[in-house]
Amino acid sequence: MGKLIIFSAPSGSGKTTIVRELLKRFPQFEFSISATSRKPRGQEQHGVDYYFLSNEEFKERVANDEFVEWEEVYEGTCYGTLKSEMERIWAKGNIIIFDVDVMGGINLKRLFGDDACSMFIMPPSVEELERRLRGRGTDAEEVIQRRVAKADFELSKASEFDHTVINDDLQTAIAEASQIIDNFLK
Repeated sequence: MGKLIIFSAPSGSGKTTIVRELLKRFPQFEFSISATSRKPRGQEQHGVDYYFLSNEEFKERVANDEFVEWEEVYEGTCYGTLKSEMERIWAKGNIIIFDVDVMGGINLKRLFGDDACSMFIMPPSVEELERRLRGRGTDAEEVIQRRVAKADFELSKASEFDHTVINDDLQTAIAEASQIIDNFLK
């Protein structure tokens, strides 16, 4: 078993943007591709952004104990981390970097303890979070409203992470996350 870095945040906080930048800066990192039962959005690709599974396939994999952790994030929409994905990355000697929902991040930290560094990416405000979600142009209004409503609950979980990084300036947030990772790896 190797080390892992966990990023979690409400949708629209910028965690995916930060993770993509960190993958460029840390060549020993490899992104853990989550599985989901939702349909692809925009340009998302199976096996690159997510492993897109039908609800039936997802449930079958749960029943077969193929997930390290999984969660029904929104009604009828599940996300999870496949054991085979973690094993694939560690077999190469790489460090796993996660971009997961808040409860998934908490569960991974509980499972891996000191081998994991967990970071919560905090938006400057819920209003800014909503503005960012609308700016993406990938979600229907009802999806945006559901994500904004869920953000209050998710923000209340920030203290369960090792570190909180406020993303009000992207470059500053990336630099802060990089420093936290440098300290963790030492």
